[in-house]
Amino acid sequence: MWLCDFADLLSLQVFILFNVFALRDCAMSLKISAKTEYACIAIMELAIHKNSTEPVRIRNIAERHSVPPRFLVQILLQLKSADIVESTRGATGGYRLKKSPEEVTLGQIMNIIETPLNNGKRMLNQTNGESEAAIVLSNIWNSAEKCRQDFLNNITFADLIKHANKKDIP
Repeated sequence: MWLCDFADLLSLQVFILFNVFALRDCAMSLKISAKTEYACIAIMELAIHKNSTEPVRIRNIAERHSVPPRFLVQILLQLKSADIVESTRGATGGYRLKKSPEEVTLGQIMNIIETPLNNGKRMLNQTNGESEAAIVLSNIWNSAEKCRQDFLNNITFADLIKHANKKDIP
C-alpha cells in the first residue's frame, strides 16, 4: 500500500507537472508511427504543390520519399475521408490538399491517422477504483498528452514548409 497524505500527493503532482511543462520547450522524444510519419510527408508534399495545376501522384510521393505506395494509398484514403485531401481519378489523377497549408496542423494529422483505440495503449482517463498513485500518474499522463497535443496543434504545414525552405531541404 502506498502511504502518503493528500499534501504529499499534491506537491508531487505539482513537481511533476512543472517538469512536464518545462519539457515542452525542450526536444521531447515522441514515438511516431510509420503511418503517421508517412501521412505527414504526404501532406507536406501536397502542401508544397498546393498551387499546382495538376494533382500530385502517389507514385511521385512514394518514389521521392521512399514510402511504400500501397501503404500511401491507404493513408491518403483515410485523409480523404477526413476531408483533408481530395482525389482526381484517371491517367492524370492524383491528390491535392483540400485546405490551405496554414489550416492543417501536425496535431490534426496525427489525430486522424492514429486509431481511436489509442493503438492498444491504456485510455488516459481510467481511474475508477485505482490507488492514489495511479490517479496521480493518470493526471500526469493527461497533462503531458495535452501539452503534446497543444504543441502539435500549433504547428501548421505552412510552418513546416517555411522551415524546410530555410534548410534547403529538397
